[in-house]
Formats: sequence, C-alpha cells, structure tokens
Amino acid sequence: MDTFDTLPLKPALLASIEALGYGAMTPIQAQSLPAMLEGRDVIAQAQTGSGKTAAFGLSLLQSLDPETIRLQALVLCPTRELADQVSKSIRRLAANIPNVKLLTLCGGMPLGPQLASLTHDPHIVVGTPGRVQEHLKRGSLHGGGIKVLVLDEADRMLDMGFREAIDDIAGRIAKHHQTLLFSATYPDDIKAISHRVQRNPLEIVVEAPVEAKPAIEQRFIEVEPARKIDALTQLLGGEGGEHALVFCNMRRDVDTVAQELDQRGFSALALHGDMEQRDRDEVLVRFANRSCNVLVATDVAARGLDIAALPLVVSYDLAHDPETHVHRIGRTGRAGQAGLAIALCTPREKPKADNIEQVLGMPLPWRPLKLSPPKGKTLSLAPMKTLVIDAGRQDKLRPGDILGALTGEAGLKADDIGKIDVFATRAYVAISRSLAMKALERLRAGKIKGRNFRVRALN
Repeated sequence: MDTFDTLPLKPALLASIEALGYGAMTPIQAQSLPAMLEGRDVIAQAQTGSGKTAAFGLSLLQSLDPETIRLQALVLCPTRELADQVSKSIRRLAANIPNVKLLTLCGGMPLGPQLASLTHDPHIVVGTPGRVQEHLKRGSLHGGGIKVLVLDEADRMLDMGFREAIDDIAGRIAKHHQTLLFSATYPDDIKAISHRVQRNPLEIVVEAPVEAKPAIEQRFIEVEPARKIDALTQLLGGEGGEHALVFCNMRRDVDTVAQELDQRGFSALALHGDMEQRDRDEVLVRFANRSCNVLVATDVAARGLDIAALPLVVSYDLAHDPETHVHRIGRTGRAGQAGLAIALCTPREKPKADNIEQVLGMPLPWRPLKLSPPKGKTLSLAPMKTLVIDAGRQDKLRPGDILGALTGEAGLKADDIGKIDVFATRAYVAISRSLAMKALERLRAGKIKGRNFRVRALN
C-alpha cells in the first residue's frame, strides 16, 4: 500500500494529509508525486475525481518558500468554478504552513479588487488563462520567480480557445520552471502543447480499476424529437429526479429546456457561457445547496461542477463525441454512490450512438420508455431556499458568523441550515424552504457579527 509518509514531504503537509483523512495514495498520486517532488515535468492523463488536485497541490507546496514574498506557483484552469475548487483544495493542504498567500484570478470578475490584492505578490495564483495573461501583460503579476506551472484540465482549456494565451503565459514567466500538465484526454493538441512547454516529461496514464469504478447504470432511450421534452419530464418525475443534471449541446436549447421545465412545475435553472459570471455563480451555488432540483447546462459550463451525491444525469441531446459522453456520465456515481445516466436519442442522432458504442466496445443498453399522456402542472419544489447576504470575505464575514446569527437571534436549528458559501463581496446560505421567510425576516431585523447587512431571497 502506497502511503504519503513514504514520500519526502514537509511535516506540515503530512499533518494536513492526516487532518484531511487521506489514506493510501490514489494511482495518480502514487505514480506522479515521486517524479514531481524531484522537480521533473509530468504529463498525466487522469479523470476528474482521481486525486490529481491533491497530487500537484502537495508538489507545489513542497517546493514553496513562504518567507520569499514572490509568485512561485501558477495553476491554470479552464473555468472559474474549477479554479475556485482547486484554490480551496490547495488552501486545505497548506493549512499548517504559516503565511501562505494564495489568490484566485479569473475573468468575469472586476479587475479593481484583483489589482488591489496584487499590491504584494502572492505565493500561489490559481486562475483562468485570459485573466492571468492580462495581469502578466499589465505587470500587476510578476512571473519571474515561478518555479511550478500547472495546466489543469488542459484539454478543456484548448477546447475553449486558450491555446495562444497558454503559450503567451509560458513565455512570460521564469524560463526554468517545472510544468505539470493534467488532461482527461490525450489528443494531438495536448501532445503538441506538451512539446512546446515541457522538457522530457514523464508520461502517466491512469485508468480507474474496474472494481473501484462507482456503480453507474446507463440507459439509452430512443424518442421522437416532438416528444423529447415529455420524455424528460417523465424521467425527472421518477428515479433520481429530485436532484438531476441535464445536458444540452447548444446554449439556446439550455434556456428553452429550463424554461419549459419551469412551466411544468420543476425547480429548474439554466447554466451556459453566455451568462454573467455572478449569475453563473448563483446558479451553481443553488444547485449544490439543493435550492434547485434540476440544472440544465452545456458541457463547458458544467465542467467545474463537483457534487458527490448526484443521482441522475440526463443527456437531452446526445453528446457530439464519445469522450464527452463518458465525461457526462462521470458526473453521477461519485464518491462510491450509485448513479443513473440516461441518454435521449432521436433517430437523427443514431450515428452518434453507434460511434459511442464502437468506442465503448460493448452494446449500448437500450431501454423502452412508454410515454404517459401529458399531465397538468405539478409542483416539484426544491427542499431548500437560498438567502443572499450582501457581505463577504472583504467584510471579514465567515460561515460561522452566519450560522451563529441564524441559530442565535434568528432562532433556527442547525439542521434547518444547509450549505453556506462565502465569496469576496457576498454570501449565500441555504435554509429549509418552509423556514426561509422566517430566517429572512429575523436576519433583516437582527445583526450578523454585530452589523446590519442587506439580506434577500433568491427566487
């Protein structure tokens, strides 16, 4: 059994590993960490949930010198949602190392606060390529001291058009640095960018062992285009529909399907790249905290979504390629949970299904669906409701402060309070739906951390 204490890690990192309850290393950690700790470049093909974030997080923290106030590690991610997730993971690993400054720099957010935060160099930056490139060009971010560059989910960054930005960033930072590249797929574009930015990298491919793969049941259902929304409605009214992710290929279809589900009584929200960043944040928060039952999204928008207990994923449109199909079904059945992945297939989409079957190397599990006559509107409300507090980390507001206000003056029980998310300038808290208005009134009448903040409910 490969354990972390066999590696030459700082005592502070071993203490964090123990506190986080990490046991044996995952395959990607066992295969990549020894080489990364020696300073070698690595290119690894590994899926989401494989433990890759902890692997590169431990490696870059091992080489970090907190007493040297300069940027030493840069992590590039395709979306803000993933960047936030990676930042949280690295912060947890760095919990026992004093004075580590980490900044998350992503597009779609105001530039002013980021510039203010960069008055003093951070040790680590996690961000999206466009915004990091902008800061490097401005001179607000200094790359001359970078020792480690991480390209996380590099295939998605290339899919999103960040190739030139990545090349430009690599050319603006310290010439001699370690480059760690992680990708779920290994197309020629990834090999090309590795050739440009890496030196003799160790190549690692990790496949999850069959016995370790979560129990995901797949179903393919053939349906006529005119009855697609009826089929989706019927499926969401059954197994797993109380918390489901629905994929569409086109942004306009995401809006159409979400609106139709809303009209039929479902608590449904849309998520795609045309939305403002704050709106995207709020949608993800509400889906994760169970204030929304159904999320309708494009593949790119849902990339950073990581919810352990997601029982149902539906492909409203069949994925354009088998790799995307595999990624979609991997959204369910996480953390050992059982999951159901259903793909709706119109006769016109049959060639896509044949392609998926060929790549998977096994017959697709086609299942009949007997459509019931359309019903009237039936309410399927989410169990929680989200309150927004117009204050956040900049106001020194912590989740504990919000929890204290709700269980104190507001008189709620801890069991009535769900997930609390605190951002830079705002905070979100999930409340049991039946008590949400009571909580809202109490918070408006009382104080949080001795101060009055504007509080409102998200509809």
